[in-house]
Amino acid sequence: MPLTRTPTSAAGSSPGRFAGGPGSRTALLASAVCATLLALAAPAPAAASAAPVPLPRRMADTGGGEQLITAVASGTRATTGTVTWWQRRNGGWRRAGSAPARFGSGGLAEGRTRVQGTSTTPTGLYDLPFAFGTKPAPAGTRSPYRRVGTGSWWCQDNASTSYNRWVDPRPRDCAAAEAERLAGYPVQYGRALVIGFNYRHPVRGRGAGIFLHVNGKGATSGCVSVPAGAMARILAWVRPSRHPHIAIGTTHGPTAVTRY
Repeated sequence: MPLTRTPTSAAGSSPGRFAGGPGSRTALLASAVCATLLALAAPAPAAASAAPVPLPRRMADTGGGEQLITAVASGTRATTGTVTWWQRRNGGWRRAGSAPARFGSGGLAEGRTRVQGTSTTPTGLYDLPFAFGTKPAPAGTRSPYRRVGTGSWWCQDNASTSYNRWVDPRPRDCAAAEAERLAGYPVQYGRALVIGFNYRHPVRGRGAGIFLHVNGKGATSGCVSVPAGAMARILAWVRPSRHPHIAIGTTHGPTAVTRY
């Protein structure tokens, strides 16, 4: 539609009705002042919520590598939680996968003071020495992988020179009653990763045989477990050349995963 203009005459008209007149400029100025005051009185727009900081960036230590698995429970009495695996790229951490997790039937306990036989999962930061299983290694597995045989045991005998070690066959100084026959758990040990808790320099009485393995029927005896599909994905993802570690802890308190 063409723009129309209202005719005006110089005589008998108020100066304020003429565009560009002094009255018009005064009205415009007043309008601008009002708009400014209204803008100042209006509440400020809500700031955009900051992106959540990836868990590894909030931790005291991640092991110095480019891969990290976190196993987190809500508290030390919890028997369930979440396992997440992270990849470090270009200086930042990105989540590579996640799965529901189970912990020891006794909950979680500080790894440095844990007592063997308490069915607690030790908190702390640990390396992942090797993998094993009653099933073949998943395609893409790079970790050293040991197949479980009829003579494969994990020695938990505090009096044995093989304490907290894979043995095949079981040595005489490792009592069968103080060892775990790995083939006896074909589901849980279908595929597993050894968690380096009390492994490099074993302290007698602290605990032995702590793994990341496949879920059984319920809580574990101290290990961390995940569904079979998640375990297979983790094994295919782990790369020893990237120095992977696992951090086990709670969301808060003295055993908070961020403290490790």
